[in-house]
Amino acid sequence: MVDFTRHVAYSYTMKQVSYTKAAIKVLRRMPANTATLIRTKIEAYAQGSSAQANNMKPLKGREGIRLRVGDWRVIMDDQGNVLAVLDIGPRGGIYD
Repeated sequence: MVDFTRHVAYSYTMKQVSYTKAAIKVLRRMPANTATLIRTKIEAYAQGSSAQANNMKPLKGREGIRLRVGDWRVIMDDQGNVLAVLDIGPRGGIYD
């Protein structure tokens, strides 16, 4: 017989991801394979923030976090149940 008071079921829910118009515009203009990779990494972070822990850093001087995907950077704001993708750009020009 199984004692249900000792076993706890964990349910992992994915955060809702919202993109700004600027982020969508960048994703549409880049090569399809790169855009797919970036969206996959964003969704992996939305499912569990520990999955991308080595690619994440808090930003200095402004709100938000940075996700590194190769030579691309994704600027996001983690607002509880909503993950807002603010901007996407190449490594050198995203912080301007």
